[in-house]
Order: sequence, then structure tokens, then C-alpha cells
Amino acid sequence: MSQNLPVFSSLRWVHILGVGGTLMGSFAAHLRRHGIRVTGSDGNIYPPMSDVLKNAGVEVFSSYRPENLKQFADRPDLVVIGNVISANNPEAQFVLNQNYVYSSLPEVLEKLILKNTFNIVVAGTHGKTTTSSLLSYVLTYCGKKPNYFIGGVSFDLPSFHIESLDEGQLFILEGDEYDTAFWAKVPKFNYYLPRHVILTSIEYDHADIYPDLESVVNAFDGLISRINVSGHLIAHIDDKNIEKLLKQSNCPVFTYGINSQSEYVATSICIQEEKTEFEILNHGKSHENVQIKLSGNHNILNSLAVWIEAEKLGLDPQKVKEAFKTFRGVKRRQEIKGCYNDILLIEDFAHHPTAVRLTLVALKAQYPKRRLIVIFEPRSATSRRKIFQKEYVKAFAEASHIFIAEAFDQSKILLSDRFSSQELVADLLKLNKNAYFFNSVDDGVKQVSEYCQSGDLIVVMSNGGFGGFLVKLIDLIELF
Repeated sequence: MSQNLPVFSSLRWVHILGVGGTLMGSFAAHLRRHGIRVTGSDGNIYPPMSDVLKNAGVEVFSSYRPENLKQFADRPDLVVIGNVISANNPEAQFVLNQNYVYSSLPEVLEKLILKNTFNIVVAGTHGKTTTSSLLSYVLTYCGKKPNYFIGGVSFDLPSFHIESLDEGQLFILEGDEYDTAFWAKVPKFNYYLPRHVILTSIEYDHADIYPDLESVVNAFDGLISRINVSGHLIAHIDDKNIEKLLKQSNCPVFTYGINSQSEYVATSICIQEEKTEFEILNHGKSHENVQIKLSGNHNILNSLAVWIEAEKLGLDPQKVKEAFKTFRGVKRRQEIKGCYNDILLIEDFAHHPTAVRLTLVALKAQYPKRRLIVIFEPRSATSRRKIFQKEYVKAFAEASHIFIAEAFDQSKILLSDRFSSQELVADLLKLNKNAYFFNSVDDGVKQVSEYCQSGDLIVVMSNGGFGGFLVKLIDLIELF
């Protein structure tokens, strides 16, 4: 698709299909902050993005229908269509048939926003939301007034912010490898014109669009090839899939890790309930001691990548350390939802088995005296397929009690390709784990409330709304 898009300063009204997505909703909120009228459609909006849209004053329609646009006498200046929208979506079909001006969000960024800015793209299968949030926060704390576009809801910053579009203005972008739109089956980050890239990890994911690991690796290889020759790549070299790509980089590469011979290494790690401390080595020599509120080796690595980028940008290291100490993280990433009758509840977005495993290891280290109870909903395109059926068994090793929900809507997945929650529970039971299956939210809430007790840590893992599981569980626990 190639259309002449209106210039950003001329926009008076933008309509968004898929407005409930994290990036789309953040973009909508940004437009509203600049006085632009925003309407949008979605089929399933849940917190925190539903709250963001409501607070921003976005008019949201709860289904996709041509009538959402037909009802207005005039037309929006631009319709932005999200990647969740299929080609046969009735509202999208109306937009195309009536010759509305439309685009994907990544193309809007490329053509209207990113041409003159200094773009720093944070990409990877895991960690990109936290890393891009932390980098944006550090730059803001250090007075650099960056632009940023983050695929999550930070506790410290709005998810989308544009300070200016002047030449050389720093712009932090979370680089998503998922496809752009139904007419553009390429990664979103292909449009982001990177000067610097942070690459956190590469694993197989997004089974609905990538047939195998090689295709995922090729997508990230394409991102590396797009880095401006005057820029650089900051790469997590403990990840062997990343290590293989570094020789093809046309720009300087700075490496980091924990168990590696990388240039920057995190060592002397100390995880406590309220903080994590570690030492940074640079080429084997002590460089700095830093402290973060986040826990887990994955968050240490995310912080280390940000430290390197901050150093290369010439930021004051003492200011960076201060920012690290005060950064509160991202919603639904090890987010504490409350403590009720000494039962600590945490919500997490993890759905890939690696993310599940690393998160649970981190929480067990952070709260060693609490019994760890995990509730997991297979909801992502990958977790609803059997690709990682056996890997999930290892992912839950740290948990004392594991409650597995029936996988979210598998109607469009071949029976032979479907993930089985019952099989996972059976495999966990063979390892003498306390594992349980439930096929409705109300049954799951009842089961968990009957098992939990004072002193427990309960972690609810889902990358969707999960039928209000967490709220319902809190309601019951509060009655203890």
C-alpha cells in the first residue's frame, strides 16, 4: 500500500482500527494530548489500555462495523489500521472501498515522524518493553527530553511521547518483530530508520506468522542491516542466535552478557526483596556498581544494555545510576497488585516458556520465604500451539503449585497443532509437582482460593484479559 499521507501538523481527526492494542492505544493517547480528535474501534479492550483510552478522551466503538464511520457527516483525515485487523474485517473493507486515506502505524511513523530524528530501536523476543521504557526514563531523568514509543504501560512515563521532530532529536522505539498490517507482512521495525539498535534476545515465537526459527533470525538480520553506518549495535552475546548475526553488521558492535566474554559483563549479583545490585565490568575491569528495583537476570541484562547506550550517548553516569534506582518498571511485568492477608499477588505478561521460566526464577529469588503459586493462561498465538508443549514443563520448575487454564480460543488452529493444558498438567504431575487444570475462570479462581494461604506469593500469567481472573481472585482473598 502506498498513499500520500497528510502531514502530521495538518491532522485534525484520526480513526484507529485496533485501538485497544498497546502501541495503537498509546499513539491514540498521544494524538489526544496534541488536541487531535481520535475515534477508534476494537473488539476486546481491557486494562490498562482501556483506562488509558478513557482518560485520554478517545471515543471507542466496541466492535468493527462500517457504521462506526458511516455515522459521521465528514471523514477522518487518516485511518490507521492495526496489525490485528484482517483483510476481511468489515470496517477495514469499508475504509478501502470508500477510498479513505489509510495506513499502518509503522508507516505513519516512517513517513511523518522519523525522517529527521535520531532513532534508537530496542528489539528482541524478550525484554524490549522494559528496556525501551528504562532507556526512555533514563534519558528523561538526565534532561535529554527524548521522544519515545513503548509497547507497554510504564509506571513512570506515558507510552508515547513526542517532544519535537527537530533534526537529531532522540527517539526511542520498541521494535516489534510482529507483522505490520494485512497488506504488509513484514516486521514493524523495518520502518523505524534505526541509528542505534539494542538487541536483547532471539527465540522462536509468533508461530502464526513465522514458520520456524530461521525466519525469525532472518527478520532480526534485516533489522541489523538497516542500522545507519554511523550508528551502532548493542547486542546480548550470551544469546547464540544473536552471536551468529554479529559478523554481518556494517556498524560497530558493543556486546554484553552475564555468562560470557562480552565487553560489558554484569557480575556480583545480589537480589533482595526491594532491590537488585550488581557490578558492571568493562573488558574485565570494574566499571560501576548499580542498583535497580527490578529483579531477575533478565532485568539485569536489560539494565546493562541501557547502561551501555547511556554511556555511548555521553550521559552522566551518576545521573544514570540515580535513574536506575528510581525506575519502577512496566505494568504487567512482575507487577505487584497488592498484598491481602499476607498473600502477595503479582501479575505478569509472560507467555513464552523462556519468559515464564525467567520470571519465576526471579520471583523465587526475590521472595525465597514465600510459597510460589502460579496461574497460567495459554493465550498467545504461540502458546496456544503445541510447539513448546514440553518446554512449559521445565518453565514451571520453581513453582510449588501450578494452575493451568484451558487454552484461549483454539478454533482456528488445527486439532493436531493445538497445545494441551491437560497434557501439561499430566506431565507436571509425573514430576510430583502440584499441578491442576481448570476450564473456566470461576473454577480456577475457586481452586486457587482454596489452596492459597497466608504467606503465599501468587503470580497470574496471561497476555490478555483472562476473563477478569485477577480481580475475581482478589475479591475472594479479601474475604479470608
